[in-house]
Amino acid sequence: MIFPQNSSSNRYDDVSLSINRYIAPIVLCFGTVGNTLNIFLLSQRTLRTNSCAWLFLTSSISNLVCIMFGMITRIGDGWNFDLTRTNRLLCQLRVFLVFSSRTIGFWLIALATIDRWLLSSIDANYRKKSSLKNAQKGVIIITCISIILYAQVFYCYDANLLTAPLRCYSRTMECRLANDLIYVLMTIMIPLTATLVFGLKTISNVRQSQRRIRHLAVQNLSQTPTLSSADNPQNRLKKKTDRQMRQALFVQVIILIILAFPQAIQKIYTTATEYRYSDTYSDNRSFDTLIYNCSVTLSFLASGMPFYIYTLCGGDIFRNALYELFQTVKTKIAHVIE
Repeated sequence: MIFPQNSSSNRYDDVSLSINRYIAPIVLCFGTVGNTLNIFLLSQRTLRTNSCAWLFLTSSISNLVCIMFGMITRIGDGWNFDLTRTNRLLCQLRVFLVFSSRTIGFWLIALATIDRWLLSSIDANYRKKSSLKNAQKGVIIITCISIILYAQVFYCYDANLLTAPLRCYSRTMECRLANDLIYVLMTIMIPLTATLVFGLKTISNVRQSQRRIRHLAVQNLSQTPTLSSADNPQNRLKKKTDRQMRQALFVQVIILIILAFPQAIQKIYTTATEYRYSDTYSDNRSFDTLIYNCSVTLSFLASGMPFYIYTLCGGDIFRNALYELFQTVKTKIAHVIE
């Protein structure tokens, strides 16, 4: 097998530094602003009682933690000022917070997809399971499981490693294999597969409901129309909110799959080629570090996208809530100035 020459290694290192120096700050600002606005937006009274909006809210909090602790150190690494490379405790704490918060964020989106599937079912018993109380229970369960999954970081990870893809990395081959399998399966593959499966099942439920409504409309065509409880303004608003939540969720699922799967592939690749990490093949290490930086940046971008997805694809429910939020802030600022 022919490996890249030293000049190639230098180019790979330069590109990696550029990603951490110039692209990482953009992703940090993009994600921090978006998730912060999401938290304020979804905390409003018109949205926070909706089970799907609650899952979006807690997912945004997790995404904010992930981006803050993940991207700041990557920016520092671009300027050779990353303390997690040399300090074991900071290394372990950073990896634990990033991995566990990302796992929470991805699984909460999966739960939101399941919630939409339950709500779209023609079976009333399933629809009853879509509730704020169950969503809150789901958040607690997912948080506890994520913390347990990545508690091993405090044993496995160490700083100042010279024969690993990064200075802050799992210190043994067994730890690397276990960590990569947990990350690939529990953080990316399983939750994103669940979102895809239940997203398709939700589409199927919606089509069945539409056919049923058309069938009932034909049967009742000769009858005198009456105003049912489902036609009152409050129920119409609730249905509209649920529909626009579903639209925003479907777009988010597609973008998550596109942006998060590359890191799963990179993790599998790194573990499968672990034997190549030696002083002889420093060029390969530079190339793999570049691939790692690219895939990680995409995964952080996925954590920063939700706000922009909700406002662009979530319909006027989100945009009206955002307008009300800005009006409230404007009013409070005016009172302070006066």
